[in-house]
Amino acid sequence: MAAFGFLRLSSAAASTALQQSSRYASALLRSSGKRAVVQNTWTTTTGGGSLITAAAVATHSSLGGWFQVPDLALRNHYFVVPLDYDSPDGTSISIFAREVVGTGKEEKQLPYLLYLQGGPGFECGRPTEAGGWVKKACEEYRVILLDQRGTGLSTPLTTSALSQFSSPKQQASYLQHFRADNIVRDAEYVRNCLVQDDEAWTVLGQSFGGFCAVTYLSMAPGGLRHVLLTGGLPPVDDGCMAETVYRALYKRVVLQNAKFYERFPEDENIVRSIVLHLAEAEAGGVPLPSGGILTPHGLQLLGLTGLGSAGGFERLHYILERAWDPELVPGSKKTLSFTFLRMVENWIDFDTNPLYAIMHEAIYCQGAASKWAAHRVRQELGDQFDAVKSVSNGSRVLFTGEVTCIDFQYYLCNVVPGVF
Repeated sequence: MAAFGFLRLSSAAASTALQQSSRYASALLRSSGKRAVVQNTWTTTTGGGSLITAAAVATHSSLGGWFQVPDLALRNHYFVVPLDYDSPDGTSISIFAREVVGTGKEEKQLPYLLYLQGGPGFECGRPTEAGGWVKKACEEYRVILLDQRGTGLSTPLTTSALSQFSSPKQQASYLQHFRADNIVRDAEYVRNCLVQDDEAWTVLGQSFGGFCAVTYLSMAPGGLRHVLLTGGLPPVDDGCMAETVYRALYKRVVLQNAKFYERFPEDENIVRSIVLHLAEAEAGGVPLPSGGILTPHGLQLLGLTGLGSAGGFERLHYILERAWDPELVPGSKKTLSFTFLRMVENWIDFDTNPLYAIMHEAIYCQGAASKWAAHRVRQELGDQFDAVKSVSNGSRVLFTGEVTCIDFQYYLCNVVPGVF
């Protein structure tokens, strides 16, 4: 276990630290071949002493058997669970999980490790070979890659799927069932179906997956052997901590911008020229290959990946150096290249996972609304992140990070819907 180098908490220690009490009772009623039926009964003690109890039945099937990628064997599992665990006879959704072991270990008795993906709103990666943490984990574990509800193959909530609802109110009513508490309930279904003798398993939570892991410790600590957290430790107090988090994050974003421009000082003028070109365009921006519009505000979102991922500085620089078309005919109008616009569009692709923007602020809240916290914090900073004003006064144009991706959601909903 020490080889991972992550923070490790025992379920008992974490449960005591969180000062939350919970009881969980589950029974594997029946299993037959590749199908199983599981009944879970949740009994959680709340702060007021009342009990919330729900019972539901889930189905499980493994389809297609094992398949191979270099040095790994994989098997797919599908589950049907309630959308709302308090209404087990109501609407059902599907949950997908992929089992991964080292080649030749398909039948070997190994402890289980559940991986909870970061996000919110992103599915697990699809292994193409043994590498990174998966390779290391498969030396000791049978790894379960869970597509959290609403992502990947787990009743995915795409923009087109959500458009089936006739109103935002209906969307919100449906989306309330896609938070960490129900992700934990889904995980417990998976554990009871896959793990023999109701044994506890280890959970690895990355970023938002760490938030889910702490919720798991609160709700069902008996299902956990160890919990490994990588950069995902949520606030546990009542109220909303989003503003506090975002104020700290904006400071980090400013620091990352300084590091980027120190490494690539020539990019300051390139970025200024792009912002000026976009601001002077008739529509306040230029068309993207897919039909959207790139605005100065949208350009700043390149910092989401460029300032916060391994190799991001270099990749951002390589995008910017392809900004302009060459002047093949003297006197031709200056244009941003199709290559640049396509690269920008491909890099800012979170529209394929709308839960990320929809649910992000809420993960910092306990019983309170965030009320567009990212936008309010940005307003506190005045013109510091105003790209057009930065060009006019000769200062650096600052790229933005994850916090302003959420602020941009406010921009789309309340200022100019449909503009990127």
